[in-house]
Amino acid sequence: MNQPKLTAIHHVAFATADMDETISYWRDILGLKLVLGFQNEEGRQYAFAISSQMLIYFFEWQDVTRVKNKRHGEPVSGPFIFDHLAICLESLSDLHMLQDRLVNEDLPVSDIIDHGYINSIYTYDPNGIPLEFNILLPGFDLVADPVFVDNKPSRKAREGLVTPSTKKVEIENDGEIRPVVQAFDRKFFRK
Repeated sequence: MNQPKLTAIHHVAFATADMDETISYWRDILGLKLVLGFQNEEGRQYAFAISSQMLIYFFEWQDVTRVKNKRHGEPVSGPFIFDHLAICLESLSDLHMLQDRLVNEDLPVSDIIDHGYINSIYTYDPNGIPLEFNILLPGFDLVADPVFVDNKPSRKAREGLVTPSTKKVEIENDGEIRPVVQAFDRKFFRK
């Protein structure tokens, strides 16, 4: 059966009550280019570009209130739709630069978390959107070499399940000393 070829997530869309504060964060602190802006009777809609095929949109709605901070990946109960947005950076030095910038702006940011195949920092934008910024570690391509470590996969997951990778690699750092927290999933990827 033919399947449509998906190429990327073009954009995600969020809401804010304060577009200026949102622009200050996404453009001025994170360095994303503001590429779209218009206003109609429903309010403003602006977009920031990560690349030509990946945008982050914001609707400005005056009655929107900031969500309460929730730890990334922490289980919840009741109505729920979104956990966090993860954005990939090019290098470890970019991850360090962004972590320093967030600290200098007195914004919350985690230590670097080592997940085994990515290193991540976690923070929130001014609207309470939980964000992860990460770098892909060399030697991993989950599309080409999937990793599936679930002793009790769901019925649908078992259908056509590929043999999980057992490949593990050694990772070098860039020489800069920073605190790095070892996440539980690291063991699935490292020697």
